[in-house]
Amino acid sequence: MKNKISLLMLCVASAFFLGATSSLHAQDASGEEMAELTPAAAEKTLFDMIKAGGWAMFPLGVLSVATVGFVVFNFLAIRRSSFVDDAVIEELDAAVSQMDIDKAHTICLENPSPVTNTFNYGLDQVRHKDFSTEAVEKAFDNASTKELSGAFIIVSYLSIIAAIAPMVGLLGTVSGMVKAFNSIAAQGMGKPELLADNISEALITTATGMAIAIPAMFFFFFFRNRYGKIVAECNLVLGRLYTDLLRAAGK
Repeated sequence: MKNKISLLMLCVASAFFLGATSSLHAQDASGEEMAELTPAAAEKTLFDMIKAGGWAMFPLGVLSVATVGFVVFNFLAIRRSSFVDDAVIEELDAAVSQMDIDKAHTICLENPSPVTNTFNYGLDQVRHKDFSTEAVEKAFDNASTKELSGAFIIVSYLSIIAAIAPMVGLLGTVSGMVKAFNSIAAQGMGKPELLADNISEALITTATGMAIAIPAMFFFFFFRNRYGKIVAECNLVLGRLYTDLLRAAGK
């Protein structure tokens, strides 16, 4: 199986190399002609490209910075250690097995996390001698919904950016094309550089919007899957603690 995969990868790499070689030959053949036709195009800097994109590049720039910020934040926040601390869970489990509610409550307060915060809501119901399992279970459900869903809000912002960025780029495209047709209507085809600038604005904004949306959508699914796995493990830990709590209470 490994040999087949290696052979397949070798074929793909060979095809890519041949395609790249053909492309380079084609570029060499037409390089002199392109240099004569567009000598200024090669001198454009990144700032020139941003400037050519027009007004739409400003909101797209904000979206790109927000994407980087949300990705970095989620890499730091959506981690197993932020939700489940094995040492704390073992200490909490030992206190629950001995029905030491005060100690368990102290552990939860000293080690705040979605799991300990959720479990602490259930402990408040157990303080009453005649507590009902329905009340404890309801407290767990309400607390877990509140604690575990909060982290996903930041993750969902990436999907919003992935949806908005192409639309902003498309709006910039429409704006650029309108300017291009207005230039033709006002001056005809006598000044092609004006038409080229407007078309450049249209193309750059579309490309920029897609360049922002694609990684934003990728990281949205990446963090969503990671979040789902962590939440599933949190539910297992809470279920185990809940069972031990009821067993220790004789329920």
